[in-house]
Amino acid sequence: MTGAAQRFFISYAGVDRLWAEWVGWHLEQDGHRVHLDVWDWQTGDDFVKRMDEGLEEPDAVVAVFSPAYFEPGRWTQEERSAVVARRDRLIPLAIEPLTNNDVPATLAAKVRTNLHGLGEADAVEALRRAVGGGGRPTVPPAFPGAPAPGAAALPDSPKPPLPGDAGEPEVWNVRRRNRDFSGREAQIVQLRDGLLSGRHSVVYALHGMGGIGKTQIALEYAHRFAGQYDLVWWVDAEQADQIPVRYGELADRIGIAVAEAGAEHNARMLLQHLRKRSRWLIILDNAEDPDPVERWLPEGPGHVLITSRNPNWRRLARPTALDVFTRADSLAYLRSRVPGIAEEQAETLAKELGDLPLALAQAAGVIENGMTVERYRRLLNDSTGRILREGGVPDYPAPLAAAVGIATEGLGDAHPDAAALLRLAAFLGPEPIPTEWLETARPRLSTIPGDPEDLMRTRAALEPLRRYGLARIDGEAFQIHRLTQAVVRDNVDPGQAEAIHDDVAAIVAAVEPGDPYSPGNWPAWASLTSHLVSQHIDPTHRAELRPMLRDAVHFLIRSGQPRIAAEVAVTLRDAWTAQLGPDHPDVLTCTQYLGHATSDLGDMRGARPIIEDAFTRRRRTLGDDHPDTLQSANDLAAILGNLGDREEPLRGARDTLARRRRVLGDDHLDTLRSASNLAMSLSMTGEHVASRALDEDTLARRRRVLGDDHPDTLQSAINLGDTLTELGETAEALRLHEETRARCRSTLGDDHPITLSSAQNLAGTLHKTGKYREARELLEDTLARRRRVLGEDHPNTLRTMQSLAVNLSNLGNVVESRRLLEDSCARRRRILGEDHPATLQGTHELAVALHRLREFEQARRVLDDTVARRRRVLGEDDPATLSSAQHLAVTMCKLRSLPAGVALLEDVRARQLRTLGVDHEDTQTTTRSLIAAYKELGLHRKAQKLTPKKATKRRFGRKGR
Repeated sequence: MTGAAQRFFISYAGVDRLWAEWVGWHLEQDGHRVHLDVWDWQTGDDFVKRMDEGLEEPDAVVAVFSPAYFEPGRWTQEERSAVVARRDRLIPLAIEPLTNNDVPATLAAKVRTNLHGLGEADAVEALRRAVGGGGRPTVPPAFPGAPAPGAAALPDSPKPPLPGDAGEPEVWNVRRRNRDFSGREAQIVQLRDGLLSGRHSVVYALHGMGGIGKTQIALEYAHRFAGQYDLVWWVDAEQADQIPVRYGELADRIGIAVAEAGAEHNARMLLQHLRKRSRWLIILDNAEDPDPVERWLPEGPGHVLITSRNPNWRRLARPTALDVFTRADSLAYLRSRVPGIAEEQAETLAKELGDLPLALAQAAGVIENGMTVERYRRLLNDSTGRILREGGVPDYPAPLAAAVGIATEGLGDAHPDAAALLRLAAFLGPEPIPTEWLETARPRLSTIPGDPEDLMRTRAALEPLRRYGLARIDGEAFQIHRLTQAVVRDNVDPGQAEAIHDDVAAIVAAVEPGDPYSPGNWPAWASLTSHLVSQHIDPTHRAELRPMLRDAVHFLIRSGQPRIAAEVAVTLRDAWTAQLGPDHPDVLTCTQYLGHATSDLGDMRGARPIIEDAFTRRRRTLGDDHPDTLQSANDLAAILGNLGDREEPLRGARDTLARRRRVLGDDHLDTLRSASNLAMSLSMTGEHVASRALDEDTLARRRRVLGDDHPDTLQSAINLGDTLTELGETAEALRLHEETRARCRSTLGDDHPITLSSAQNLAGTLHKTGKYREARELLEDTLARRRRVLGEDHPNTLRTMQSLAVNLSNLGNVVESRRLLEDSCARRRRILGEDHPATLQGTHELAVALHRLREFEQARRVLDDTVARRRRVLGEDDPATLSSAQHLAVTMCKLRSLPAGVALLEDVRARQLRTLGVDHEDTQTTTRSLIAAYKELGLHRKAQKLTPKKATKRRFGRKGR
């Protein structure tokens, strides 16, 4: 033992387990106590409890530093806290080259011991020095000119070799490493853990579709962990009768074969030999049927790794399904293979290739040879089968089209119902297909052989697809990879394709997903819509599918997916217009939905002519009181309000509500939508009391008719909370907003537009009550989500940006506030126009920020323009106009234009007294400003007349909202 015995906890990334075990073994050989999870924890243990126990006693934490150790998201909070807390007794061991940029700032200053690049003896000594067992030598150093001493003596007991330092095993037939191997670290760790989980005869089976990278993982594992084995033997096991031949070759290599005995005898000799030998790995690549393989599975203290398309290995092995790349792994692979590829191009290509490793490798190979990414994508869409036959990849046995062909070969003869099911599924979307759909529609399907009443036969037909790696079955649904679908479609003749199209239409027509506006039905609608919009069958010419297609667009809008909704609506409108004419009700419904989706995307100007066209045609063909006409009237009033108009939306909303009450009744969903829209129009014109009454009535009716968690109910609660805030009833508004946001998050999710609206309005009420820091946190989160979901230029994103800017200003960060306001104002001018009320509110707030920065001249120029525009757009007496005029007057006083400033303040106050009353907050603010200005001019008598008897000093000007 070197030095005093210590207790160590070893912290490491999963892929570095071999290093952790090597370090732990040598520390224990030196008499130290080691706590290592893979040695001391059992399956099912409480992780947090075991972590606490492991960190309770140790004198130090030994951290195995590598790039994987610092990957984002790798550490649990418990481990991160423990490591940081023990910085004073943290012993970093670097097993790969690292720069300080690789290491978090909290740990970068720690001196670390490098183990990488050392021989085993030197690495052991470096480890001992790192934990305090080194120090000054106790014997004289050897004369530098003398021959180098031999390696340090190590314990004779079994020990792990230095990871990465052993070279190839003594028996080895594995082909060269794939230099482009990328990702899959989690799978490598899982594989290593699985093979180390038992002491005898561990058999592990990786299964998945062709091209998913099973062989590549096996190859990478063999090379990465070669030093842990003395014998590694690769067997191409697709033909099971060749396994004994390959075993015979291995027996010959290790000198136990009998030349005259034959392959089977020598193979059995090998199996007997492996029972008594340790540190071996046998890889059976592409083994397809467990039954003939079973008799050739080695037993003994070694490892067997099987790769297969077939998942049915549970009886013989520990099976693990291999999925496609994560999107992050796909992007990393494309960036490494295609330097300079744009992020958006890589994202789109990865999506279109379904993150399939072989497809990505083929694409990278073709693009590397001179084809542009965009041309490859066009060929992928137009000539899928052809492009998937191109670009062979050296590290894969065949291009993707050939791999699929190999899997489907013979399927039609042995399993005709499975082959027919595969062809049918190829014309649906790439998302999971519920088996219930097939069972419901089975009597109407003409391309599936067998008894249509035998529903069990449908499920039985899936098993061959699963066994050949052509389908993934997950519970009550199955899924075919999009590129497998493409290859299969490419081999279907046109006559057969037409019959399949009929069957696909029959399948989707039989689905009943329910009301598209009810969140409880959205999972069913999401599943159906993904297949309805598949590009490989045209449902627009099938009259029986038109109602479902309309409802699918409605679902996309209501579930917060306006971009896809707009794309589908355009496709349907154009196809149906050519077929049915521009005035057909289905065409006009699509036009209405297109206008709604365009508005939700933030393009108000683009939405208006679409909505007006639907309204004009519906009035002419259906009449003023038809429910469809009233829907268009409702949408037109809403879009005019969004475009900044006030009076016309108010008149339209009143008229539509009156008609809907008469035609549909007070509690109809459409009537309640009109009532909600009218309440919003009233609030926009400053009629908050009337708005509150209508909001309260609408909310009560929606709760009774729809329930507390329906999106319409939640929207009513948001609107009422906003109105209460405007009326100064902030305590009740805060309670309502907090409850509503909780319901929105639970029902709709954090990123739904209604949830984000709820968060925005809650932040506004928090700000109003002076809870600026709470409001800031909520606004920052909402802005980040709106930027991601809606985009930088969406009006709602810009509204949140402005609110955050005002909040920051009131927290004292006026410089950042100004930056945000300048950005949002520039975007609003471009998106909404110079005179839009939202643009003018933004310029008003910008002027306030400039005033606070004492840039009075610039603030005056902005306010001059804002006041002039607000007078023209909103009127002289509008509260917003008067607020900007009041700020302009204050700025004029700061610039020593006191007489003109006072005259403007007197005019503003007189108008506010007439329109808002003496007790309104705006009137009180202007009065205080006028008193201060009178005093500046020496008009103390006038100031005295305006000063309340018990006036309190308040800060000049009001805080922006």
